[in-house]
Amino acid sequence: MKKLPVILWGLMLPAAAQAQELNTGDTAWILTSTALVLFMTIPGLSLFYAGLVRAKNVLSVLMQCFTITCLASIVWLIYGYSLAFSDGGAVNAWIGGLDKAWLAGIGRDTLSGTLPETVFVMFQLTFAIITPALIVGGFAERIKYSSMLLFSLLWLTLVYFPVCHWVWGGGWLGEAGLLDFAGGTVVHITAGVAALVAALVLKERTGFPATPMPPHNLTLTVTGAGMLWVGWFGFNAGSAVASNGDAGMAMLVTHISAAAASLTWAALEWVRHGKPSVLGIVTGMVAGLGTITPASGFVGPLGALIIGVSAGTLCFIATNMIKRTFKIDDSLDVFPVHGVGGALGTILCGVFVAESWGGAGYADGMTMGGQLGVQFMGVAAVLVWTAVATWVALKIVKMLVGLRVDEDEETEGLDINQYDEKGYNL
Repeated sequence: MKKLPVILWGLMLPAAAQAQELNTGDTAWILTSTALVLFMTIPGLSLFYAGLVRAKNVLSVLMQCFTITCLASIVWLIYGYSLAFSDGGAVNAWIGGLDKAWLAGIGRDTLSGTLPETVFVMFQLTFAIITPALIVGGFAERIKYSSMLLFSLLWLTLVYFPVCHWVWGGGWLGEAGLLDFAGGTVVHITAGVAALVAALVLKERTGFPATPMPPHNLTLTVTGAGMLWVGWFGFNAGSAVASNGDAGMAMLVTHISAAAASLTWAALEWVRHGKPSVLGIVTGMVAGLGTITPASGFVGPLGALIIGVSAGTLCFIATNMIKRTFKIDDSLDVFPVHGVGGALGTILCGVFVAESWGGAGYADGMTMGGQLGVQFMGVAAVLVWTAVATWVALKIVKMLVGLRVDEDEETEGLDINQYDEKGYNL
């Protein structure tokens, strides 16, 4: 078998990348991709989530997403990038060091592969921004602002930076051969599992599940969903870290998976409830995007179609089970969409990367069985670490500042009691 055309562990690591000439085409594409990925959080995810909550909490999720964008950016500057992508010495398999803290040694002429390292730093920062922002959906409408702020800081430090290093920064999962092109484990499993743990620790919103809590403005949600779809091209195709055929294939399969999952979810709703829904078709799209993410640079169009249909089916089932069977108030379905989708895509990548399915082909010496073993190991390791570290972070926050608003404040709405503002003055 041929080697994979995209050797992420070389292209994505400043420490490991071989000295190369600056490529202006690659640089232009990653600059564009960086803007697209940031666009996914503000305004894409912000509007998507804002429409899903009740009117009295619309500003709260907008504020949380905006705040996380600012917080993650400063933490990335101080130590996040260094922990994720620098050499950790004796502990390099698990975490990077602090030799690039405050972005020391990174200037206008410093290269990471064919890119200015400043561009690589900024591109990776956008991933560190959107991941904790996704978790907002797990505790929406009940967490205190101060608690969200402290939790996000702890979570980035305990979960995101280490896992990013494991997979993309020269750590043990990358060395083991885990295929995760754009964040099935690093972004979606971590965010999904963290949202589930947060929902369990904070417990359900007052009145859940007996009291209906429908989205207050699906127009906002669909607008945000469209922005997510467009921004995801930067997320996945940008992860080729080059302007080449791998980026083109990643963009194509991303779109195919999103469309297939969206239609699958709508069809399942149609069969089950007699009508498809707007909320269902956009949720299916997000499930398809999240599920193809780890496989996007490795599989072909046929594999993407099957992954998309699988995502629409399994994430639809998981969403109904979380809410109706287990009665867990993961408010905006982060775990069944992102957690389940990320795990599914990471595992299926081990199947559809095969050349017989139109994929890139396994690396020399690797078989489907061996690759699937690595994929399952990666999913399990990230899931367990995220669950434990998230629980620890929440317990620390609860001890220091508490976690959720009281019942009267929750009834009044977070917009008024946390920010003294209203989303609507009609």
